[in-house]
Amino acid sequence: MTDDSNPPGKPRKGGPSLEEARLRQQAIGVKLRHLFDEVVNEPVPDEFLEILRRADERSSGGSGA
Repeated sequence: MTDDSNPPGKPRKGGPSLEEARLRQQAIGVKLRHLFDEVVNEPVPDEFLEILRRADERSSGGSGA
């Protein structure tokens, strides 16, 4: 006879095992890296580049406002 009190995929009474916790952390890390890569590779909007250009001009004393 087998003990069916802990079906597969369900955490044990004391919570998830160490291996399960590590696998979850790895999955979260993979998803976060993927999301970060997507954000980094997005183009910068022209309006934002214009704001940065104006800020650079002001800080360098290019044109007084």
